Amino acid sequence: MATINDNYLKLKAGYLFPEIARRVNAFAEANPDAKIIRLGIGDVTEPLPEACRTAMIKAVEEMGDRNTFKGYGPEQGYAWLREKIAANDFHARGCEVDASEIFISDGSKCDTGNILDIFGDNNIIAVTDPVYPVYVDTNVMAGHTGDASEKGEFAGLIYLPITAENNFTASLPSEKVDLIYLCFPNNPTGAVATKEHLKAWVDYAKANNAIIFYDAAYEAFITESNIPHSIYEIEGARDCAIEFRSFSKTAGFTGTRCAFTVVPKTLTAKAADGSDVELWKLWNRRQSTKFNGVSYVVQKGAEAVYSEAGKAQVKALVSFYLENARIIREQLTSAGIAVYGGVNAPYVWLKTPNNLSSWDFFDKLLQNCNVVGTPGSGFGAAGEGYFRISAFNSRENVEEAMKRITEKFKV
Repeated sequence: MATINDNYLKLKAGYLFPEIARRVNAFAEANPDAKIIRLGIGDVTEPLPEACRTAMIKAVEEMGDRNTFKGYGPEQGYAWLREKIAANDFHARGCEVDASEIFISDGSKCDTGNILDIFGDNNIIAVTDPVYPVYVDTNVMAGHTGDASEKGEFAGLIYLPITAENNFTASLPSEKVDLIYLCFPNNPTGAVATKEHLKAWVDYAKANNAIIFYDAAYEAFITESNIPHSIYEIEGARDCAIEFRSFSKTAGFTGTRCAFTVVPKTLTAKAADGSDVELWKLWNRRQSTKFNGVSYVVQKGAEAVYSEAGKAQVKALVSFYLENARIIREQLTSAGIAVYGGVNAPYVWLKTPNNLSSWDFFDKLLQNCNVVGTPGSGFGAAGEGYFRISAFNSRENVEEAMKRITEKFKV
């Protein structure tokens, strides 16, 4: 008799964003004339940069010629893309990252879950609260947790609250942990970490032989010059951190799919016999076995991000979304709503007005304003009473959404 992975039964009824889609679809069916503006899921809306499109068109044409056709590529990604990433994203910031330590993938969401394949089942795992749900759910699926409590917290995970009181940057764990998920600029709160804050985490990880999973998917949105873009800007991070990056929000690749993960060759963890094992070798083995690489066409599009034209176009794209975030932040503030983030990130994190619960505010926003956001409680127990608004949409839609919200929810 075939059996299932019972760990899936521990998960909540639905992943956060499908549940949002379910409620929105039900409302749309009941109200077919409603003009719904979606500022919930962090999907981009603006076209791919011209430099990327041009490079991809050329690559498609190459695929039509036997002399330039490409079949299977290297599982780790083409060297010419990895070298561009190393030079522009790391060497330019003084980070010691070699191109051979970069693995091209189809998404940082995938990688932050797949990375668990190379780690054991007995690690003590710390996550922030609120947190990007993928970090928690993939650990549940892998059998690293017990059941969820009434608050939605899973036994076996160490939750580190991030609140307005600590500027949405978690304090170090009071106990020893082995794997630590950090995301900066933070999803969902939009907060950033200073070099001093990250140095404290690196020092903690090294002292406790822990590994930091550092999700920097939104680093392109950092506007303040003193905020690090990579954890490898911190001395000692190569000995304790794996970094995840993405082209999804940086260059609009959410539907094109390209990202990368950095695994330093100096990074090790313990085997059952107590010996040190290089994580680079394990991740390379995992990728070579379970992944056939990102398409040549897509990697050519990603390479164009680092051309002079590509850099200018990506900067303009990021600036467009940051201007949307500014409008959202300022309009909500003018309505008397407490807001956070939106300066170094495309997300604005707001305190729900009138002490509404996160899902109650979601429903009222949908029904009264025909605007979709993301309930804070969907990111964890500490997100209750908060709400995430995404800046990924057209300027017209953002301005119209803010007009509707401020008219209905002025505090």
